[in-house]
Amino acid sequence: MKLNHLTISRALLLGIMLSCSQHLFAELLHGLVVKVSDGDTITVLDGKRQQHRIRLGGIDAPERGQAFGQVSRANMADLVFEKSVSVSWNKRDRYGRIIGKVFVRGEDVGLAQIRQGLAWHYKHFIKDQTPEDQKIYAIAELAARSTKTGLWQQANPEAPWDFRRKR
Repeated sequence: MKLNHLTISRALLLGIMLSCSQHLFAELLHGLVVKVSDGDTITVLDGKRQQHRIRLGGIDAPERGQAFGQVSRANMADLVFEKSVSVSWNKRDRYGRIIGKVFVRGEDVGLAQIRQGLAWHYKHFIKDQTPEDQKIYAIAELAARSTKTGLWQQANPEAPWDFRRKR
């Protein structure tokens, strides 16, 4: 069987849908990343030329004025800027942003941020993750902490939710 672009795209889509099986009514969005706001927020332009602000679910990255905030944003840009992404989602936050799991060529971008020590596993909304993702994200954070990767080089890194509370 000859594999073409459509066959590969369908296989990738099926993989994404299966990985998000807890969210039986998950919607899928495909598009090009046109903006990276910070280490956990991007803007995606879909095929109809409509922009969507996406907040990556399961992670919380340092804020811009916070230690490692710019490093986290730069890493996110390296991962997704001007690249095609797929977003599996089923809710919006209070700001109207889509909360979703973002993939580039099958790679979970949020998980990549955690593995590189540039985001926390955001356990405040852990119930929104599949049990498998809860486990994988938690293990990735523990590994980054134990190897002092990224922001874990700091003696006492301040969590973004604590940083925001002080503002």
